Amino acid sequence: MRPRPFAVLRSLAVLLIALAAAPPAAAAPGGAPSSTAAPTAIRGGNVLHSAAGRCTVGFNATKAGTYYALLAGRCVGGAKDWYADAARTVHVGVTEAVRFPGTDYAVIRYTNPAVSYPGEIDIGGSHLDVTGAAQPAVGQTVCLPGSTPAVHCGPVRALNVSVSHPEGTVTGLVQAAACAEPGAVGRPAVSGRTAIGILIGGSGSCASGGTAYLQPVLPALRAFGLTLH
Repeated sequence: MRPRPFAVLRSLAVLLIALAAAPPAAAAPGGAPSSTAAPTAIRGGNVLHSAAGRCTVGFNATKAGTYYALLAGRCVGGAKDWYADAARTVHVGVTEAVRFPGTDYAVIRYTNPAVSYPGEIDIGGSHLDVTGAAQPAVGQTVCLPGSTPAVHCGPVRALNVSVSHPEGTVTGLVQAAACAEPGAVGRPAVSGRTAIGILIGGSGSCASGGTAYLQPVLPALRAFGLTLH
């Protein structure tokens, strides 16, 4: 799938209108419960908890009727079991794979059939249905939804960027001129309703502008045969 042209999002207002009009999540594949039938729903942008800490879900995906989450690999680390609540009483999944350094993503396999996993991202209580994934192009606008209704957008500045960590270097990243809220690592990055990447770091501030670094979502999906839904 090739990225759409520049300026998919004309303004923040247009995106928020789209959010309000977004259709409800489709029925889950494989007979899994729908978001209306389940007591809990986990979307992109929501937080999962482990004994080692917390990580934000980037996007939900499926494969052969099973649900998965894509997250930042550095955050997941060596954690195995994941819960929907900080008290760790609602077990929802297990770590399937971690790819860090080199790349920076992880795959969690959801295991709790009482919880639904819509193909949406959460933006301050509103839900945006994600309809596909694409590799971005330089100049394309990407947006970083936060835990509040605020959405920070900016153009892609560079592709195939490298970032060094104490554990090693991550390559193939997307650099965008968009600020990231504190604690936003792992949150989804989108262009319209298209998944672009997962936020793995940034610099600057939302008051004066900033730079965001994104792990592209397509390589992770292709590596594990996953599909956004």
